Parts: sequence; C-alpha cells; structure tokens
Amino acid sequence: MPHESISVFDMFKIGVGPSSSHTLGPWRAALRFLDTLQAGYRLEDVLDVQVLLYGSLAKTGKGHGTDIAVILGLCGDDPVTIDVNSITPKIQDINTTNKMLLAGKVTIDFEPVTDVAFLFSESLPFHPNGLTFLAQFNNGDSISETYYSIGGGFVVKEGEGNNRDASVELPFPVNTANDLLHWCIKTGLSIHEVVMENEHAWRGEQSTKDGVLQIWQTMRACMYRGCHNKGELPGGLHVRRRAFDLNKKLIGGQSYNNYESWIEAIRNGGNSFQYILDWVSCFALAVNEENAAFGRVVTAPTNGAAGVIPAVLQYFIVFCNGYDESRIINFLLTASEIGSIFKKGATISAAMGGCQAEIGVSSAMAAAALTESLGGTQKQAMMAAEIAMEHHLGLTCDPIGGLVQVPCIERNTMGAIKAITASQLALQSTPDYAKVSLDKVIKTMWDTALDMNSKYKETADGGLAVNIPISLSEC
Repeated sequence: MPHESISVFDMFKIGVGPSSSHTLGPWRAALRFLDTLQAGYRLEDVLDVQVLLYGSLAKTGKGHGTDIAVILGLCGDDPVTIDVNSITPKIQDINTTNKMLLAGKVTIDFEPVTDVAFLFSESLPFHPNGLTFLAQFNNGDSISETYYSIGGGFVVKEGEGNNRDASVELPFPVNTANDLLHWCIKTGLSIHEVVMENEHAWRGEQSTKDGVLQIWQTMRACMYRGCHNKGELPGGLHVRRRAFDLNKKLIGGQSYNNYESWIEAIRNGGNSFQYILDWVSCFALAVNEENAAFGRVVTAPTNGAAGVIPAVLQYFIVFCNGYDESRIINFLLTASEIGSIFKKGATISAAMGGCQAEIGVSSAMAAAALTESLGGTQKQAMMAAEIAMEHHLGLTCDPIGGLVQVPCIERNTMGAIKAITASQLALQSTPDYAKVSLDKVIKTMWDTALDMNSKYKETADGGLAVNIPISLSEC
C-alpha cells in the first residue's frame, strides 16, 4: 500500500471561515483555475466565467459562503492574507455593479446570481463537494475544469489523483496508527519527534517550528478576538455570540487589551473544576463564533471543528503550565499526525462522513496531543485518540439553515471536553490493544460513514436542519 505524504501544514491551514470544505476548498479551487487561465491564456481575452456547484456544495453553499469563496478566489484574493474586514464590501460591490476584477487585473462582467449556479439536484460521482469552473473567450473558445473539495481545505482536480506529494520520501512513512506505533517502538522516538523527522523531507527544522508557531499565533488571536467581540452572527439565524459574555463573567468584568495579560488573569482566577470547564467551553465557543462570522481561523482539521484543538491547547497552557514554545510545537505536531491517519484511513469531510469526521477527528487529535504533552506514552496517546473518537461515532452533520452555527459551534465545546476526558482516562490506564485499537476505530468510523444516510452529511436535509426548518432564502 503506497504511503500518502501529509505535512503538518496540510492538516493545519490558515484561512477564512466558516467552512474548510465549503469555503476554503472552493476558494483554493478558484485560485487553481486562475493559475490555469494565466498560464495558458490572456486574461484580457476572457469574456465571462461561470461556476457550477454540485451536491453538498449546492445544498449548503449559501450558508457556508461557498459563492463568496469562489468569487474571492476568482478575484485573486488569498484566504491566508486577505483583510477579513474587506470581504463584505467587496462582495457587495460585485453584487451591485455585476463586475469582477478577474485575478485583480482585468474587469469582466459577472452576475453572482446567475454566474454561480447552485445545482441542488445534481451530484458528481467522486465526492459530494464538486464544482466546475467555465471560462468563455472572446474568440469563441472555452475551457472548463472540475475540482473536488474533499475536506479540511484539501482540493483535488478531476483526473489528477489524491496525492500531491507522492514523490516525497519520508524517513518514517505512516498510513495507519500501527505504522506510527511501529516507528515509535523501533526508534524510541515520541510521536512528535517522528513527525518532525518526516517534516524534514519538506523543509528545515527551524522553518517547521516557525510555521507551527504561526499556526498557534493565528489560533490564539482568533480565540482572543472571539472572547472580545460581541453581537449577532451573520446569516439570519439571529445567533448571539456567547463567548464575549462568558469571558466577561469569568474575569469579573475586567478588560485586558492584549493576549498575555488576559491569559495571566485567567491563570490567576482559580482552578476549580467548574472554572476550568467554563473556560474550555469559552475558548471553543470563541473560535467557532469567529469562524461563523468569516473570521480568520485555522483548519484543525476543518473549520467547523476549528475550536477543539485551540481550546484544549489553551487548557494545557493555562491550567497545566504548558506555556513553552517547544511544548506548543510538540502538541500541534502530534495532533497533526493523528489527523492525517484519520484522513488516510477514513475521511475528514462531513459531506462524506458526517460530523464524526470533523468534531470526532479534532477531538481525537487533541486527546492524543494532550496525553503526550502530559507525559503519556505513545500507546496512551493513541488510546486517548481512540477513546475520543469512539464516543463521537455516528455523529451527524445537520446544520440548521446550512450555516456553521447550530449545532456546530456548541459541538466544539463538547469535542474539547471529551478530548480532555479521553486523555485523563488514557493516562490512568494501561493500553490494551487486544480490545480496541485506534486503527479499528478509524475503520469503524469509515464503515459508519458509508452506512450513514446522505441527508446527515452536510446537506441540511435531515436532523435538526429539518426539525427546526429555516429557509435558505431567509439566511
């Protein structure tokens, strides 16, 4: 079986909310289509561009901002660097003028209501998240390209296969948890050390460390913003932000104008079970409220589950004395490896596997990372991941109104708490892989995904989405 090469920076991507599969993926697909246009054609010869959204992208695309994402991608904007405050006015201007600055260079006619087509009853065979870009030229020629957003911001072009880095040779190739355990036992390395050795295939160690710290800085900035922004989330559900009020209550109404002083105040506030529980929930809420408001987040491994790992890592930093750059880097390296094993053996796409593929995977990643960070063995870390996923099996994705808000935001708090509980159980246990292994749980998750009715896979056709019906036109 060939080994798929996945880097820590594939699992953790900086981008814009609210969805890695429905926002970041389509955005990246649009940028790749732009590359095709600019490599083989003159932008000045482009007459018009259309985008066709299929399957889950069509059914929940409005609520997830898929149309906004592809438009911004066609404009040449980068999800990593775009000023998130510029998104709304730019989209409003395009809607008003029916003009687009293609690649930021050439003005073309573009009517969002007709040039982004939501094909609700059509689906492509490879993956539910399919989209096609069409370009017409003024000489009568045309081109089209089809892409699939397969979860976590990963994008596959039709016909190109799934592994962009097949040529990368890793010193410790890993497809399964058993592979990872084999290398750990053979070398005596911890999980994060195995990952760091593999990352050398792409770049130097310092570059990896710097990049991982940038991931953490983006996560913590998102948490801080989310705890200090109040109001109502966009989209029509009239969901009120809760992290702001909870944060204010927990710190006694005080105001802190930077992350460091805020964290110090939290650390000095106590260590009771209820206090810690409230803060973990607050951290997770903050991230996913920012995500729902088109804020800058990190896929971990997806946007819909972006709050779990930051919340658990923040818990480790504040309440377990984990505030050390090397320990933060190690935490995220371990988490990324567990996530990559789930991606290889199952899926991290809710459109393929329901919310078990998002919150479940993020909880497993966080549980393993926390366990190793607290001194657990490699087997205990994998046991923690197994426990966390075992208690998310079958979790459906049924977003009300197609928005990444209800029940998505609260699910991040549950995933974070389950990760901490799973870690504590593993640390107090002797792993017995004769009973339940991480690989068996991953297989079970994939079997469950295959059996799950499609209406529970990010379509808003079942579950809460129909029992609390909100018209997409209202949102």
